[in-house]
Amino acid sequence: MPADLNDYFKNKKGGDDDKRPNTPRPRKQPPQFLNDFGKKTGWIYALIALIALLVIAKPYVVINSGEVGIKATAGKYEKDPLGPGLHFFFPFIQDVMVVDTKVRSINYIGHRDHDMSTSPGRKGFGSYTMGGQNGVINVPSISTIDARGLNIYIDLTVQYRLKPNTAPQTIATYGVSWEEKIVNPIVREVVRNVIGGYKAEELPINRNEIANQIKAGIEKRINAKKGQPVQLVNVNLREIVLPPKIVEQIERVQIAKQEADRVKLEVERARQEAEKRAALAKGDAEAKKIRAQGVADAIKIEAEAKAYENIKIGKSLTPEMLRLKQIEVQGEFNKALSVNKNAQIFLTPGGATPNIWVDSKSKIKATATGK
Repeated sequence: MPADLNDYFKNKKGGDDDKRPNTPRPRKQPPQFLNDFGKKTGWIYALIALIALLVIAKPYVVINSGEVGIKATAGKYEKDPLGPGLHFFFPFIQDVMVVDTKVRSINYIGHRDHDMSTSPGRKGFGSYTMGGQNGVINVPSISTIDARGLNIYIDLTVQYRLKPNTAPQTIATYGVSWEEKIVNPIVREVVRNVIGGYKAEELPINRNEIANQIKAGIEKRINAKKGQPVQLVNVNLREIVLPPKIVEQIERVQIAKQEADRVKLEVERARQEAEKRAALAKGDAEAKKIRAQGVADAIKIEAEAKAYENIKIGKSLTPEMLRLKQIEVQGEFNKALSVNKNAQIFLTPGGATPNIWVDSKSKIKATATGK
């Protein structure tokens, strides 16, 4: 193809605007930020790698209140625990275990088989981990025997806490299952020793004393542990489960005692009623005696007054007064004789009234009437 024809087609493909054949076009330069990005690509990759490392390795831990951290370097626990807050460590070389130091509880409940799980699918102390649990462990009742060898079951709750300052040594010595190795064996041993000193029927009567002995024994044994790793908070004796025959025997004794108390109460009530009646009778007799004494005293006083009056009257009677009285009486007789001519007069010597008259007419009349 001729050269001029080739130039024609090239110019045709370049467009109508490009009318200048064989003229090279200028190359466009990339933006400045793309040039800067190319220079910083290494740093960006390094930053992304660092973030990925932090996410995967997680070289930090957050410790909340009521917890302590135990840092281990190459498998060796450090002596001082980590307090609440944010703490960093070197991944793959160091590790931090978070330990719960809040109050925890072991419930010894029910003497039958129980689901002792602290979380679904786990049972017993083996389910316990140092963090993330609810702090309550349920285990079967403590099986023991009394002084005569009878089976007894004890339900109780033990509250305790891990001491923060000695937590690293405790975990290093006993591991994460320190509760099963420290608290549980001591509780069971103390309970069996205390219950073994009583007969079954004595246990309900001495319940408070037994509870105090169990608490004192557990506290003494825990404090005797080297370093005192655990602090006992409280022990609550919830129930003493006795054999059925002992329960029936105690019930019979209680019924008999209640009946005896009822009879005793009735006897006491009857005695009080008798004493009340006796007191009322005695009071009535005393009242009558007082009234009789009052009447006698009144009669005596009246007689004494009359005698005194007679003495005074006797002392006041003079011969002149007696003659005056005689004259007055004689005058009364004279009046009577003037009315009744048939009257009989009897003379008595001396005295204030020496003459007594009798109406003989009336006597005769009375005799006639009697016929």
